[in-house]
Amino acid sequence: MLCYAGLGLAAEPLQLYTEEYPPLNFSQAGKPAGLGVEVVEEILRRTGQQASIEVVPWARGYQATLSQPNTGLFVAMRTEEREQLFKWVGPIIVGVTSFYALKGSGLTIASLEDARKVGTIAVPRQWYSYQTLEAKGLPNLYGVIGPKQMMTMLHHRRVPVVVADNVTLESLLALGDLKPTDVEPLYSFLRSYAYIAFSPSTDDALIAQWQTTLDAMKADGSFAAIYQRWLPGQEMPD
Repeated sequence: MLCYAGLGLAAEPLQLYTEEYPPLNFSQAGKPAGLGVEVVEEILRRTGQQASIEVVPWARGYQATLSQPNTGLFVAMRTEEREQLFKWVGPIIVGVTSFYALKGSGLTIASLEDARKVGTIAVPRQWYSYQTLEAKGLPNLYGVIGPKQMMTMLHHRRVPVVVADNVTLESLLALGDLKPTDVEPLYSFLRSYAYIAFSPSTDDALIAQWQTTLDAMKADGSFAAIYQRWLPGQEMPD
């Protein structure tokens, strides 16, 4: 957990949650690290606000941010299903989400309609992509506990198809002892932008201050420096 002290808009310290999702956010030597963590740390430094960052299971951070004041969660994909649930600062990540299968599977997907016919599709139940596909009515989704279970099932051919985004694909595959050369993308169905999500009761003035600070980081090049250090060559959000 990291703590930051200073004068800011929040009367009470902010509680910020993130998850194990490298290279965006993860634990390293007992401390939060990653692209998202560095962006948030710099915003805190520039605003002089008091906050703590804690790496927790996604479901815990998500529920806390829905229900507790002065709470934030990052990085969170901003989707239609989540739009009214949080207040948003960003974007800080752009990613493309696709269906993946083991190389040589012989499977083809050219549309979401095709995806209904490829057998079981494993996705962590708490992910935005699961929510998106569930809203589309796919009957063959299998909600797993987390990405390690998903990738292990793919490795052992217990499911034919999984879902992942291009930004974290390599680290996710490693959870199941797989490499990018072991899989092939079948169909990209979602282009998403990740934000810092705040509890709905968060002061609008704080949201505006964080957004202004992030915009300034993008303008002065400090955001790009962080982004390229963690995701070299990847597209940056506008």
